Amino acid sequence: MATETMAEQAQIVQAEVKKKLVEINTKYKTAADSHTRVKVFKEGDMVMVFLKNERFPVGTYNKLKPRKYGPYKIVHRINDNAYVVNLPSSFGISANFNVADLFEYHEEKPLYPDINSRSNSFQVEKTDTVQLEEEFLNQFRRQKPHRKASFKASF
Repeated sequence: MATETMAEQAQIVQAEVKKKLVEINTKYKTAADSHTRVKVFKEGDMVMVFLKNERFPVGTYNKLKPRKYGPYKIVHRINDNAYVVNLPSSFGISANFNVADLFEYHEEKPLYPDINSRSNSFQVEKTDTVQLEEEFLNQFRRQKPHRKASFKASF
């Protein structure tokens, strides 16, 4: 009888541990899911493709190559997690990509399109170099001319 009660107690402990593990895993899953961003693309969207070194043929990858390539158009959506991208045939790799390797393409737009980046803050449309040159010449003209030191030798 003692062995039967020990076996029953071991089964009860195992069931409690399993129940606690399930509770803790669901807690971890909800915390991790709250940080995930859902990326869903449509056919025709432009994306940047992140290529890992494993995707390249042996000997063609080096660490100085760019990590993201694109923009490329999405040709087909397999499911929420996989897409077919219109890659050039020169890449020599599969055109199927996981959503983790795709990034939405944003056209490059200047932050301040109306402002000339070389303009002076005091005068609109006048470059800094021109103003600096004018200031230097004005200061140079205002300075007194330097006289040559005259040396008179008295013997």
